[in-house]
Amino acid sequence: MKTIADAPMWSGKRRFLRAPAGLTVLQKNMQEEKKMELSQMLAMVDHTLLKPESTWAQIKAICDDAMKYHTATVCIPACYVARCKAYMQDRADKVGVCTVIGFPTGYSTTETKVFEAADAVKNGADEVDMVINIGMLKDGRDDEVLAEINAIKAACAGHTLKVIIETCLLSEDEKIRMCDIVSKSDADFIKTSTGFSTAGATFDDVALMKAHMKPGKGIKAAGGIASLDDAYRFIELGATRLGTSRIVKLVKNEEATGY
Repeated sequence: MKTIADAPMWSGKRRFLRAPAGLTVLQKNMQEEKKMELSQMLAMVDHTLLKPESTWAQIKAICDDAMKYHTATVCIPACYVARCKAYMQDRADKVGVCTVIGFPTGYSTTETKVFEAADAVKNGADEVDMVINIGMLKDGRDDEVLAEINAIKAACAGHTLKVIIETCLLSEDEKIRMCDIVSKSDADFIKTSTGFSTAGATFDDVALMKAHMKPGKGIKAAGGIASLDDAYRFIELGATRLGTSRIVKLVKNEEATGY
């Protein structure tokens, strides 16, 4: 039996950027529409670099790419937030700065996560992605999971909070319970994955979130978004933000090759 992930997204290879000589007006118009579609998708991307060995030169490079391609944010380690914010501060094309807390395991104490969130915001973070305490959820302590999310959101002082639930470690019932918890919470987004566990976002998980989340809350698919077709499919299924390091690289390759 096929799952959502087996469903084809596009009937053929998408071509975005180069308009060869001799194209008809209709073909050129279609290509312009695809470029606009690509721009809208990039505006939903958190351009991400969270590897522990990340250097400032690498962080600076993803900031440059994010500004060039007008992504939603750069998502970077907390130790680089202040420097990244300062680097983009006076740029007309600057993007938001996102960081992660309780990452990637989620089992820090609530007090530690609250401090991390407040410190990130003080250093200039516009958005914070937190990891839930997965063991707490599995123990059925849903009220405590909710209370932790709200405490962290309060520490964000009005800035966007995304809640990483690490779907690959949860049963379907636990995923649905987390949709209910995040829907009730003060957080702004539910997010599939850290990208550091056994698997990343799946089409089925994003579809489940869309079916169970309260309207008005965002859905972020993250981890394992390997192609432009993947990105568009996640958006079709309900994702309103994409956490990925690959999409900008793929777009740069299309610019270089015309494919």
